[in-house]
Amino acid sequence: MKHLNRSGTFRSGNPRFYFRPKGQKGTPMPDLPIDHPGFLAAYVALAGEPIKSKPEPRTGTIGAALRAFRASDRFLSRATSTRGVWLRFLTEMEDTWGRSMLADLETRHIRKDLARFEPHPANNRRKVWRAFCSWCVDAGLIDDDPAEKVRPRATPRTEGHTPWTREDVAAFRKHWAPSTAQRLAFELMHRTCASIGDACVLGPGMIRDGWLTYTRKKSGSMASCPMGADAPAWFEHSEDLARAIAAQPQKHMTYMVTRAGRVRSHKAAAQWFSRACDDAGLPRLSAHGIRKHRASVFKENGASAEQRMAVLGHETEGEATRYSKSADLRRTIEGTESSNSSETGSNYRAETS
Repeated sequence: MKHLNRSGTFRSGNPRFYFRPKGQKGTPMPDLPIDHPGFLAAYVALAGEPIKSKPEPRTGTIGAALRAFRASDRFLSRATSTRGVWLRFLTEMEDTWGRSMLADLETRHIRKDLARFEPHPANNRRKVWRAFCSWCVDAGLIDDDPAEKVRPRATPRTEGHTPWTREDVAAFRKHWAPSTAQRLAFELMHRTCASIGDACVLGPGMIRDGWLTYTRKKSGSMASCPMGADAPAWFEHSEDLARAIAAQPQKHMTYMVTRAGRVRSHKAAAQWFSRACDDAGLPRLSAHGIRKHRASVFKENGASAEQRMAVLGHETEGEATRYSKSADLRRTIEGTESSNSSETGSNYRAETS
């Protein structure tokens, strides 16, 4: 489909497209899935040419099963961001294997498919194969799961996103004034510990009795933090977010908006904030590192695993532990010197030199 340019995502989860031929102004496409008849009709009206659609796959083929999987609860119940990633895999899998018969699919075929990729994308694609094949078994399309014996590839050891330090926080605040959108975005993520995707939809309407509570888009878990209520000492409450909100020229339904006052797309926002880090002289940092920084601060100050999980929206103590790995060991020891502080959620705050 020529001249379609992706520009973020609608709040419905559908991708936002503009029809933009070279040298012409873009025309917004409707808030519909790209394969919806209404979307296709709008495209034909603008492009003035018919769309060459894929032929319907024959019954019993992998292509037919892949399309049925896309319409199943197993796929549709995934988070919107996950569905977007999986849909690309499923489309490519149909292009490669769609004409083959599902009954002929074997473990060696899946291994051959994954061998074409580097370890990380291969493991992500393996997850899609496993979900698809498991669904095929449950749906009675095949008897045995050919993806069950496919092992994950070994990947290089990495710590993921770099956690911020207190010095990094000070440098960012020094560079971006409270009146800027970049400073507001930082203070919002610093206070709430939300990912930038979740931070894009946070607004004052989510606050009840001084507490902001929301559902994380990625995991569906609940997270909460004090916004006007008294915060425990380990939280390290500050007025920076309040100053940044007060400095904004207009108020909106969400805190983070574009210059036009629209809700920011989470993908575009991540790139936008990374550029803000570059401008502040912090090129190695990203929005996600703020969550790790705050988790470490909470642990240093004696917050229990349950308290950290409640603020960050983690569902397991393993997640909470991974996110607070960068906690300074000396502060951790000082903050948990009392054997009860980490288990009972004491508000003891570690002393800093």
